[in-house]
Amino acid sequence: MSVFTDATRERAREIIARYPADRSRSALLPLLHLVQSEEGYVSPAGVEFCAEVLGLNKAQVGAVATFYTMYKRRPTGDYLVSVCTNTMCNVLGGQEVYDTLAEHLGVGHDETTADGKITLEHAECLAACDYGPVMTVNYDFFDGVDPQTALGVVDELRAGGRPMPTRGARLCTLREMAVQLAGFADEREGAVADGGPGEPTLRGLRLAEQHGISVPGFDPNTPIRSKAEADRAAAEAKAEAAKPVPAPAGNAGVGEPARPERATGSTAPDVKAPDDKSPEIRAAETRQPDASTAVPDAPGTTVPVDTTPPAPRDAREAEAAGVAANAPAGDGKPAGDEAGAQQRNLSEAEAGAGANGAGSAVASETGVQK
Repeated sequence: MSVFTDATRERAREIIARYPADRSRSALLPLLHLVQSEEGYVSPAGVEFCAEVLGLNKAQVGAVATFYTMYKRRPTGDYLVSVCTNTMCNVLGGQEVYDTLAEHLGVGHDETTADGKITLEHAECLAACDYGPVMTVNYDFFDGVDPQTALGVVDELRAGGRPMPTRGARLCTLREMAVQLAGFADEREGAVADGGPGEPTLRGLRLAEQHGISVPGFDPNTPIRSKAEADRAAAEAKAEAAKPVPAPAGNAGVGEPARPERATGSTAPDVKAPDDKSPEIRAAETRQPDASTAVPDAPGTTVPVDTTPPAPRDAREAEAAGVAANAPAGDGKPAGDEAGAQQRNLSEAEAGAGANGAGSAVASETGVQK
């Protein structure tokens, strides 16, 4: 456990403090990123550390760490290069990109170069089909790659450079990325200052602008309110709704509360109250209740049943009568067999075999051939 410093433990306590006291287990995901930022992967010591600070056992932590692919269970390079080889990217050349990188780097899937710089992996869909073929470096996108551009990216990484992704911020190492995923700011200068949207992403927006398409009633100049402003507006609306409504003339007497006029001539159909259910629905809920179904023995609750339930004594007597009328089967033969019919069938079969030779088919009483 000495691999984790006091600074790491302080960060762990900060992560746990983000969650309610009775929900501290929710801190497990960022804690796994935290230990990965220290060692470059989630080691057995990292699993033990998370279990210790959260009061879990190692099996519980290990179950989560092995479920999510972002948690690496063995040492990983500074840069995780993932090449999409799923349907769209594969059709566009993704497999060729992967094969070229594997040959150039001398590694296969989930293997790391000898210098510890690059870990290569086949990736399933990277959710960027309109940019295919794509590869990511520590989950930042390089769009529309071909074998040569992919080679240029990995060679620059191995030389100590950090090529700019097509979209998103500047590249970071796997450990630096894990710090961010644990919920801590990236302190590098300009770490989140670069990058921009991709051209396919903007295509829909530009078409909408070109053809004058917008959401009805949308004003692009409407400012986004802060939480405090939104809370204040909600409080004002609530106070306005609570004000008494003056009674219209001739509708309410002195001292009577105001009642709104009932609209006449409406063609809207009457809607039954939510609790006005048909007998079939009530019966179905009784037989197979769910979380919203009333509990029969709840105070003040009446649930319809098909018949009057028997008293406990009557139920016991009925059960005893049923047991007496259905004696348990013995070990000699299965329940329900008729020994007489079975014996006759066997006798007929033996007689038929003697008369017609072994293997002859003889019809039994039931007409089934033996």
